Amino acid sequence: MRYEEELDNYDEINVTSMLDLAYVLLIVFIIMTTAAVQGVTVNLPKASDAPSLAKPKTKAITITADGTLFLDTFPVTMEQLESTLQQYRAADPSLPIVIKGDASVQYQSVVDVLAMLGRIDITQIGLVTQNLVK
Repeated sequence: MRYEEELDNYDEINVTSMLDLAYVLLIVFIIMTTAAVQGVTVNLPKASDAPSLAKPKTKAITITADGTLFLDTFPVTMEQLESTLQQYRAADPSLPIVIKGDASVQYQSVVDVLAMLGRIDITQIGLVTQNLVK
């Protein structure tokens, strides 16, 4: 009778450890599969070292610390800047502009340039800043 009592204790199989192993294998499979799929390898063409013949369409307005205005590298007054940009805007309605203002320039100078750009309906405007290196 004692042998039968011992068999009754083992009628059910404990599957907890097998499920743990199955979950670990599933996780390893998922990690290995996602790590293996990183993208398609493509041999990209090399760019030419020759300078491009196309002129960049973006115009740069620079405001120095003393308030002097430059269009690209040429010094201009606010009136000259406005008339020149109106001509460029007539040729290219989506004319992009970047503004490079000195850190010590009066804020009003930048606001005046932004207001002038708004009057002549130039909406693609970028402000140039320095990257902070940590």
